[in-house]
Amino acid sequence: MSKQTSRDTAPEVAVRRLLHAAGLRYRVNVPVPGMPRRTIDIVFTKAKIAVFLDGCFWHGCPDHATQPKANAEWWRNKLDKNMARDSETTRHLEAAGWTVLRFWEHEHPAVVAQSVAAARKLATEPEARPTKRR
Repeated sequence: MSKQTSRDTAPEVAVRRLLHAAGLRYRVNVPVPGMPRRTIDIVFTKAKIAVFLDGCFWHGCPDHATQPKANAEWWRNKLDKNMARDSETTRHLEAAGWTVLRFWEHEHPAVVAQSVAAARKLATEPEARPTKRR
């Protein structure tokens, strides 16, 4: 497991390139506020948007997750804990006023980037304010 990359995966890099090409600026691998040893893959700090690109195996994708046969009980426990930690992180961030976007590694990077860009635009649009008359 130590050889598994946890950051800068191919799906993350592909999405980041598309976001950057669209003119969006972001931070990467930012610690989750108030939760040690947890990081957010892509962050728009001012808009408070956290983007996670979850691996199908490690995070329990309903379409592509596999169950190892060797040491099955240990793996089931490990993967269940990963999914519980994901849910806890999402709840924590949402309670702090963040928008949390989660995507699977198998989702097309262009579709993910479009969804993220739309959320970013929505979060930064100025609210309709009444105009002052003089």
